[in-house]
Amino acid sequence: MNRLKALDQAGQSVWLDFIRRQLLDSGELARMVADDGVSGVTSNPAIFEKAIAGSSDYAAALAAQQAAGVTDAKAVYEALAIADIRDAAGALRPVYDRTKGRDGYVSLEVAPTLAHDTAGTLEEARRLWAAVGKPNLMIKVPATAEGLPAIKQLIADGINVNVTLLFAVDMYERVADAFIAGLDARDAARKDISGVASVASFFVSRIDSTIDAKLAEKAAAAGPDEARRLTALAGKAAIASARLAYHRYLHLFRTPHWQALAQRGARTQRLLWASTSTKNPAYRDVMYVEELIGADTVNTIPPATLDAFRDHGNIRASLEEAPDEAAAALRAIEAAGVSVREATDFLLADGVKQFEVAFARLLAAVAEKSASPRR
Repeated sequence: MNRLKALDQAGQSVWLDFIRRQLLDSGELARMVADDGVSGVTSNPAIFEKAIAGSSDYAAALAAQQAAGVTDAKAVYEALAIADIRDAAGALRPVYDRTKGRDGYVSLEVAPTLAHDTAGTLEEARRLWAAVGKPNLMIKVPATAEGLPAIKQLIADGINVNVTLLFAVDMYERVADAFIAGLDARDAARKDISGVASVASFFVSRIDSTIDAKLAEKAAAAGPDEARRLTALAGKAAIASARLAYHRYLHLFRTPHWQALAQRGARTQRLLWASTSTKNPAYRDVMYVEELIGADTVNTIPPATLDAFRDHGNIRASLEEAPDEAAAALRAIEAAGVSVREATDFLLADGVKQFEVAFARLLAAVAEKSASPRR
């Protein structure tokens, strides 16, 4: 059996962390849905920046926008992105129908410049939701302090939300609480809660990249024995954090409060593993897939890692392995003088900044290509 399809038997959905016009026009996404069991698509400003700036896929669409007199770069970008998102939603609609709305989603992110603007996030999320007009859309909102009330309100509005840029277990709990509070508000207003979907996107490889670098700095200044101990902690933080977040998920969505909502049709906010390409060449290239397999989860996988897992991935129920060891690994990292909290706070701020930079490059590329769309 195709190893990617076998993940479904382990209870994990495979989503594709990639989008571009050629993927849709060539029928490749439809093939991946059929052959690989891909059941969702995620996008972000960096993905769209590479797709639009790095290809000629959008030349005709850019020419059409120019002919229509659309000159604002953000408006042009949104027109291109919305067309891609709608077509991806169409390709995924059979999955959405077959799974009764559990899978089959495509995600579109609010502008990263709104990451610390609750009102602006709400306005843009509602506008994009209406513009796409597909029930299998998820609006991506970053897990900032200002994003939390927006997440709660969007869920109360009945808008599907993909909460992005999660790095810390404690913030994951706050996100889950916001999701449940949104459902509570919607339920109190006597509105249907059975059709509202959400995922919490927990970024993994970036955690190791940051903490491993700090461990390496300390190891370089330590004696041989201490250096070996510090080096042995490398590559442990991300998987440990993810496993602890999953442990919290299992608890949060088994409470009597949740069970009462579930009785009225509510569906859990699944954890989604993001940033699952391996950044460190010393690590196995499918590490962040193999070590994060568990029931009722999603892994959004970039194309190269998807190909690698299809070729040589191993499948086991890894997420619930040794939760005590996961906690012990994080305690050991803290004891070594590396603050996991400080690292995750940095990663959130840096993630927003990176998406802002990618978004600025994206708009600049759109403006340049709009001036000469056939290039």
